[in-house]
Amino acid sequence: MPKEQEAQEEAVALSLRERKKRATRQRISDVATGLFLTNGFDSVTVADVARAAEVSTMTVFNYFPRKEDLFIDRIPQAVELFTEAVRRREPSESPPQALRRLVLELLDQHHPLSAVDDDFPAFWRVVIASPALRARAREGVEELEEALARALAEPGTGYAAPALAAALTVAAYRSVYVTTARRLLAGESAVALADDHRARVCAAFDALEAALG
Repeated sequence: MPKEQEAQEEAVALSLRERKKRATRQRISDVATGLFLTNGFDSVTVADVARAAEVSTMTVFNYFPRKEDLFIDRIPQAVELFTEAVRRREPSESPPQALRRLVLELLDQHHPLSAVDDDFPAFWRVVIASPALRARAREGVEELEEALARALAEPGTGYAAPALAAALTVAAYRSVYVTTARRLLAGESAVALADDHRARVCAAFDALEAALG
């Protein structure tokens, strides 16, 4: 077999394995989320999740190092999206401009990281009811900030204080996210909030760009 063909087949096989792994991870997370929403986070064990997902407890831990990660499972994705937006931005874009574009795209997609969807309050109520989940959410914000600081420290970003720039960026987005979450929890609809959320995103990133120069 030619080496090029062999390499292509290996790539296809690797891609298939990766898709299967991602599908398994998503299935476990979906099953866990359903159990947590129905029964509460503290009442469900990892063993309960494993049985419902028809996998071993070890398999669950292979994909999710901690029980909290079964429910708050978007932290790695948030880190990847935000850092890649900085690293792969257009030559004419500043990091805040690239991140603004990302956040608005997430809003248009009704992505869980956008905060705007009528299904999200049920998720937040489970988080609010669990000290362990609240602590994990705070850790997730710190992980995002640290990863973004590393991206902003790379050549070409122009920031003498990347840690400060990252902290301000995360704070800007978090302020918009939390405000929207609270209003949804108070009973406002996602449709009614979407335009206001978009305006607050733009205002936050305008302020961020002015602060960072």
